[in-house]
Formats: sequence, C-alpha cells, structure tokens
Amino acid sequence: MSYSHTVHLPQTPFPMRADLPKREPAILEFWEKERIYEKIRRQRAGRPKFVLHDGPPYANGRIHMGHALNKILKDVIVKYRTLLGEDSPYVPGWDCHGLPIEHQLMKDLKKDKHNVDVLEFRKKAAEFALKWVEVQKEEFKRLGVFGDWENPYLTLTPNYETAILKSFRELFEKGFISRSMKPVQWCASCETALADAEVEYEEKESPAIYVKFEMVLEKKPPRNLYMVIWTTTPWTLPANVGLMLHPNLKYAVVRVKKRNEDWIIAESLCRDLLENKLRLAASDYEVMETRAGSEFGGWKAKRIFPDTGGMPWSPCLLDPGVSEEDGTGVVHIAPGHGEIDYAVGHVNHGLPVLSPVNDSGKYAEDVGYDGLKGLFVLSKGNQKVLEMLGDRLVHQEKIKHSYPHCWRCKKPVIFRATHQWFLNVDHESLRSKLLSEIENVRWIPAHGRNRIKGMIEQRPDWCLSRQRLWGTPLPIFYCKACGEPLANSGAINMVEEKVGLEADGSDAWFREKPEYFLDHVSPFKCEKCGGADFEKGKDILDVWFDSGVSWEAVLRGDKSLEWPAGMYLEGSDQHRGWFQSSLIPAVALRGKAPYRSVLTHGFVVDGEGRKMSKSQGNVIAPEEILKDYGADILRLWVAASDYREDIRISKDILKGVAESYRKIRNTIRYLLGNLHGFDPAKDEVSYNSMLPVDRWILHCLADMIETSRKSYDSYDFHRVVVSVSGFCILECSSFYFDVLKDRLYTFNVSSLERRSAQTALYKILSSLLRVLAPILPFTTEEAWSLGFKDKFWNESSVLLSDFPNPDPKWEDKTLDDIWQKVWLLRNQTNLSLEAKRKSGFIGSSLEAKVIYIGSQNDKKSLDQIGDDLASVLIVSQVEFKNGTGPLEIEVCKADGEKCSRCWRYDVTVGRDAGHPKLCGRCVGAL
Repeated sequence: MSYSHTVHLPQTPFPMRADLPKREPAILEFWEKERIYEKIRRQRAGRPKFVLHDGPPYANGRIHMGHALNKILKDVIVKYRTLLGEDSPYVPGWDCHGLPIEHQLMKDLKKDKHNVDVLEFRKKAAEFALKWVEVQKEEFKRLGVFGDWENPYLTLTPNYETAILKSFRELFEKGFISRSMKPVQWCASCETALADAEVEYEEKESPAIYVKFEMVLEKKPPRNLYMVIWTTTPWTLPANVGLMLHPNLKYAVVRVKKRNEDWIIAESLCRDLLENKLRLAASDYEVMETRAGSEFGGWKAKRIFPDTGGMPWSPCLLDPGVSEEDGTGVVHIAPGHGEIDYAVGHVNHGLPVLSPVNDSGKYAEDVGYDGLKGLFVLSKGNQKVLEMLGDRLVHQEKIKHSYPHCWRCKKPVIFRATHQWFLNVDHESLRSKLLSEIENVRWIPAHGRNRIKGMIEQRPDWCLSRQRLWGTPLPIFYCKACGEPLANSGAINMVEEKVGLEADGSDAWFREKPEYFLDHVSPFKCEKCGGADFEKGKDILDVWFDSGVSWEAVLRGDKSLEWPAGMYLEGSDQHRGWFQSSLIPAVALRGKAPYRSVLTHGFVVDGEGRKMSKSQGNVIAPEEILKDYGADILRLWVAASDYREDIRISKDILKGVAESYRKIRNTIRYLLGNLHGFDPAKDEVSYNSMLPVDRWILHCLADMIETSRKSYDSYDFHRVVVSVSGFCILECSSFYFDVLKDRLYTFNVSSLERRSAQTALYKILSSLLRVLAPILPFTTEEAWSLGFKDKFWNESSVLLSDFPNPDPKWEDKTLDDIWQKVWLLRNQTNLSLEAKRKSGFIGSSLEAKVIYIGSQNDKKSLDQIGDDLASVLIVSQVEFKNGTGPLEIEVCKADGEKCSRCWRYDVTVGRDAGHPKLCGRCVGAL
C-alpha cells in the first residue's frame, strides 16, 4: 500500500522558475489598474514627510545604465520610507532645455543655429524633448519605479519657466545679477559660454613654449635683457598685457653666452630650461646675480604683438600665486583669456581686457595682424603665432595634459572674454553663507561635504547667459541707441507674467516685439542715453539654472511635498552640477540649502572597470537586461553593489546576481509551499507554545529585520542584501528548513508541532517579503498576491503594508546561544555520519542512531533541545551515555524497521495490524 498521498508535500503556484521578463509586465499592469501609487498617497496622507526630489535627466534619448542605477536607488529609498509609514511622494522630472537636446536636434536637422527659423526650431525641440520624456517614462516604469508619472515636472512648461524667470528677477532685485566682460569657458564649436558643470576634462596634446620678452629700462644695458615665460596657449600671446612674478621667489639673471643675452628666470628652474630643454652645458651660461621677485615690480617689457590693443608695454606685476613647479617662474598675463589673469591683471591692477577672438574661436579683426585674422586659435592660429615669434621663441615641445572639453561636442574649449550675465557668488557674503549651509546638510558618503566645499571655495561667479536657441530666455532688453541693458525688474516681471499666460510659454519672447512686454513698464527709458527704443536680448539662461531652481518650481508651495527636500540623490559629478546649481540660488533667495541630505553614487563601468563606450563595444543597455533577466535582477544588482564607488557590470556579474536571486526566490517558494492550508486566524500558535527551534528561527528573523532596518536607514543597501541572503541561505535553507521537513511532511496536519512550524514560516514569509519589497518589488508582489488570496494579510499589495516590526519576545539571546551550540554539534555529527556513509555502513542518515558519550553537563545541554534533536540531526534516534572525557560521537545502525511513510527507523513499525509498515507516530498522524 502506498502512503505517498498522505504526506503533506509543499503546494504553491509560485514557480521555481522566475521567468521575470514575462511575469513582471503583468505585475506592472496590476499596479496601474489598481492605482497602487495613488492608494499609497491616500494611505500615507498626514504622516511625517520624506521627499526625495528628483534630479531631472535630459530628455534626449533612451535610458542608459547610469539612469537605471540612479532611478532604482531613488525608488528603493522611497519605497522603504513609505513602508516605514512616512508620506514619501515622488515627482519625477525632466530637463527639457539646453545644449544636449539642441545639439542632437541640430545634428538630426543637419543645420546650425545661424540658419534655422528660431520659432520653428524651438517647436521641433519641444516635440523632440516631449517624445523622449514619454519613452523614458515607460522605461523607468518598467524598472518598477513608483511615482506621479501622470504629473511629472518638465522644465519647458509655462509654469516652470515662470518659476525660472521669477527666481532670476528676485536675484536681480537683490543685486546678485550683473553684466560683465569676463573670460568664460567657451565652446567654439557650439558657439556658447559653458559653466563648470558643462566641461569635462580629457587628456590633450598642446604646444608648450618658452618665449622671451625684451625688458625696457631707463638706461639701456650693455646687452639685451629678457624675461622668459612659459605657456601652453601660444594663441593667447596677442592678448598679452602684462607679466607676473612671485614677490618672494629668487630670480636669476642668467647670461647666455652664445646669444650674448641676459635672461631673467626663477633660480630654481634655470637648470631645467637651460640644460634639460636647451641642452646647454654648465659653461654655456652664467648666473650674474639673483634678486627677489619683488624687485621687478613695475618693470616693463616690450609687447610682442603691440598692434593688438595698440599698447607698447607689458608691466611686471607681483602675485604669490605664481608657481615654481614648472615653467620659468614668470607668467604672461592675458586678462581676456584666463580667470586668474583677469583677477590679477584686470581686477587687481586695472590692465585692459583684450579678447581678439570671435564666437567661432577664430582671430577677429581687432587682432590687428592680417596674418592672424580668421585663423582658428587652437590649430592654425597657434602655428602662425609660433612663426611670428621668430627668435623670441626660445624653445618649444609637445605635452599631454588634462584640458577642458565641451560636454556635448567633446571638443576642446577656450577661455574668452565676452559680455555675459553673472550671478555674483560673493555679493552679500553669499560664498560664506553657502559654506555655512553645507555644514547643515548630511552628505552621504561623508567626503561629499569636503568635495563641494572645495568647489564652492574656488568657484568663480556663475555665468548664466548662453548664446543658444533652446532654453528659457534671459529676460533683458537693450537700448537700440547705445546698447545699454534695461536694468529694470519691472521689465523682467512683465516677461515673467506674459510667459506664464502663453500656451507656448517662453516662445512668446522669440515671437513678440519688445512692446508686447514693455508697454506697462515705467520708467521706460535708457538710464545711459535716455533712449526709448529697445530690443530683446538673444541669450538664454544656463540650463543648470533651469534645473537649479526646481526647488522653487516644484517643492515650494506644493503642500503635498516639502521644502527643503529630504534628499537629493545623483551621481558624484553633480557636486559641481545640480547640487551646486540648486544650492546657490536657494541660499541667495531663501537663506538655506534646498536639501537636508545629499546622497551620491559612482558611475557604471564594465567588468574590467573601464568606462562604457560604443567604440569599445562594452555597453550594456538596461533593455538588454530586462529582456534576458527582468527588472528585479537589475534592481538586486544595484542594491547588492557598493554604489559609493564605481559599479561594475558584465554578463558574468549578472549571472552571479541571478544565482543570488534564485536562492532568495527558492526560500520564498518553500515558505509558500509549506503554508498551504494554513489559516493564521485559526492555526497560528502562540509564541510560548512554539517549539524551541521555531522560537529560535524567530530570533534569527528579528535579527535580520533589525540589521536590514539599520542598513536601510544608513543607505547601505548591500548590507540589506547580505543580511537577507545570509538568513535565507544559512539559517533557513541550510538548517531550519532541513530540520522542518519531517514535521511538515509527516506530522498530523493539525498537530501542535506542525502548526508551530507553520506559524514560524508565516512570520518569516510576511517579514521577508516586506523587507525585500523596496529592492524586489515584482517578486515580493507576486508572492504577496498569493498570500492575499489565502487571507494571510489584508493589504492587496505588499507596497501598502508596513515594514516589519518584530515582537520583542522574539529576541532571545539565551535561546540563540543554545542553538548556536546545536548548530556546531550538528556540523560535528554530520562529519561522523559522512564517514559512515562513505564506508558503506549507512546510506541515508535516517538509517543511523547517534550516541553521545559525555558528562552530565553535556546531557543537560542536550536536554534543553528536547525531542527535536533527532529531527535536527535528521537521524532516526539519539541516545546519551555517561562518560568522563570530552563529548564523543558514535554512529550505529538505528533500532527497528524503516517506516514506509516517514522513512525513519523505529521499533514501533509493524505493531499496528492495519498499517504494518508504519511507525506508531505515522499511524497516529493518519
């Protein structure tokens, strides 16, 4: 007679094979159909708020792995804070203006900004951006990211643009905005100024040259006297208006014998130039005297290109910023082509600002030399300058160095002085206020604080104006008669109001005449010449200003959100990007940082740690992973990685993640399968009535929950994964589940022993799904829905539940100590069983009886486990004998016959005539 039908084997529709790519879309459909996000919002209304404010990605293409990493991290945090019971709404946003979109559209249209109809182009740009918003929206939703997808914030909407213009106006009114001719980073290819955040540093080969400037003295010396400078930008020499020395450095006057010339060079750098570069022997030159740099202050040198600017002399200035690490200790100053040159030469000493370079990066008419006009400065311009230097060129070579490049076209940029609009970071002590506010923010990782502090300490004024087409207009009018800007906040306010009223928002600026905006503005006259005829400026605002005031456009005034935000979370490059562009206007206008905490992550690289690029063929796209593995594998990869560093991904890494996922899934399947027929309302066993091993696993569960909670709180998601995986694999699968099989499969369905085990499994399942929900929402929802059907819980979605809060009784250190010893004893016993199995003495461990020989203390320890010990060891019997030495383990054949139902050996087999092949326990179970 077969008894297999009487064994309570696991039953569940939760499959071992996840098949996530096919299964996840159905769960997405469930979330949308049931409007789970909206239910969460209603459920959490009125609770303490935690708002993670979304940094807007550019709407200019499909998402890449960096997007996936970023959005998944945000979603894990938002889902966790929601499960904690907080009101944590998430409003996604998109950056819809700017060079990334304009550049791509120009490329598609095969045009440039000089030959397009502006309004038509802006219309196409809006369509382009909105198309990609929809594409990215669906891609983010496919990752399981929850949010208010029906009402995202877009930087091109009239409401948002109004907030941009309002912020600009308020900054203008407070005196932070001014127009200056300063050197800015300029992309000659894109023909626009760039902010620091729009510049990437790449290695570049440049000419490095030594040039001599002839000194002009009241009394002509017996031989020509020169100062020698070193530069990697020969093209800036026509704009030279001064030389700079360190006041405290020692400078040598060196006689170069073959040239019959005296050169002034920093003493510490003489040998490098003369011997290493020029290959002169020590006898070929002589140090005539040394002087402190301060003695050269006020000296004059002949300008090499006097026709540029019409000045004959370059004065010698003193500044402690001059370095003696390389070069000659003498620096040529071109205030029109460098920040330091501008600060020292123009601001401190009043030298003129020459910038004879046009928007295309070519020498302009005012360069004064026909041979230079029209030459691109970084190529033919450099070459022509070298030719024109003649014998003043002492030495030239090529060097490779880190050089700024445009973030979009990837071409080298130049520094070029142009009239631009700036946000002055030192007005009203703003810089010191920014540094103070940084101290009030929690930075994760902590070194982010020093990183952004260093950037704020060194940053120049923020250039807000851009010479492009696609963006929010810089709302300034200019006098047609004299070119003076109309410095009138009323005029800006009228633009702000009109843009808010127009369906196409800021397109009105490009469509309407000045009178449309200025009719109601008073005074309506140029402050410089009294003119009353104005024209609109052609600049737009920096796209970083667009996103930088998202706290104003999105957070402030919306009661469902909060200001400041609980968190900003982006890549580590945003210390010089969005974190700064948000901090500066917020502190300037509202006196505090727009965020309470800032979390940064690294970049996604390939399995070898290399940057992903199409040229290297090492790009892995999110859609590939979704197709092959599903979103939960991608999410587990994110959570299991230390995001504080660059994160590696490859096919092998994903296989490893999938294997880790499989073990977690199998744990969930075991739990669901063995809870078949369990009704918590009727069958749950009280804690004090549970078997010791079942109470012990609840202790382990409580420890896992607490470790996971602390790890979530500290944003150490990889520690959550380690904690959960360890619990599933070590405590559950390798030990507890093994121990339970006999009880679950063969004991009477309603027995205390079986219900005790099921109660523990129920607690584990309920807690495990909620701990994992922020990381694996698809898998936990799939399992939760099955429990919901079985009336395990009332919430229809795991995301409507709360993070588990274990009963304090579960934490039992004494019980844990006992079972840790049992675990060790089991491992030791298994070694003895394995030896007997290898020798052929036994086949299955159930054929064995284990005899422990030890002291009364040993017996007392074993008695604490009670009747569970044989089940724990998965043997048929356990016996104890008194001994005097250390605990010994003997393995012998089990007593009795094998039970056909439970497979244990027992002396009661055959005693029941009705079931002669069953043990007494199984007869009772039937």
